[in-house]
Amino acid sequence: MSHYFHTPESTDKTYEFSSVIWGREYTFTSSSGVFSSTRLDLGTSVLFRLTDPPADKEGRFLDLGCGFGPIAVALATECPLGQVEAIDVNERALELTAINAKAAGVDDRVRVLLPDNVPGDVTYDEIWSNPPIRIGKKALHEMLNQWLPRLRPTGTATLVVARNLGADSLHDWLTGTGWMVIRLGSAKGYRVLRVSRT
Repeated sequence: MSHYFHTPESTDKTYEFSSVIWGREYTFTSSSGVFSSTRLDLGTSVLFRLTDPPADKEGRFLDLGCGFGPIAVALATECPLGQVEAIDVNERALELTAINAKAAGVDDRVRVLLPDNVPGDVTYDEIWSNPPIRIGKKALHEMLNQWLPRLRPTGTATLVVARNLGADSLHDWLTGTGWMVIRLGSAKGYRVLRVSRT
């Protein structure tokens, strides 16, 4: 799981590939040492397939665990008046997200940040994430407890989680901690959850 490290230990081998997101084609650059380095991963593909772009084109968005940046880039493209913050603990992922945002012409509205560099008073209209389930349940819960409270009163978080990696137990945990959770759909072994304040 080297893609969760702050500075990946693997040699930097670059890949380029195309993906269609919400009806638009993008070309992404990725590399070894980041999550799903050679293609758009299945979970994120399902996330896009089962959702529509945000209706609020002026919102403030968070891509939580951005990887090489497909969610951040797509949000910034679809919301031309919005601002997107893309965070990850992997510094190579942040570099790639910046590269891909520039290639898509949205680098003026995508900020890449380590989690600790996000000011404590920043809040979001929407959080989007394919969260790092494999960091373990305790660490995942700590991460969500840190970031979900940053949603504005009417804000939502959209998460994609593999069913065999605990999507249903995460759903139950979120509900048990006071969040309202709606399952938007399921496909290819993944659940897409919409989380909001009760």
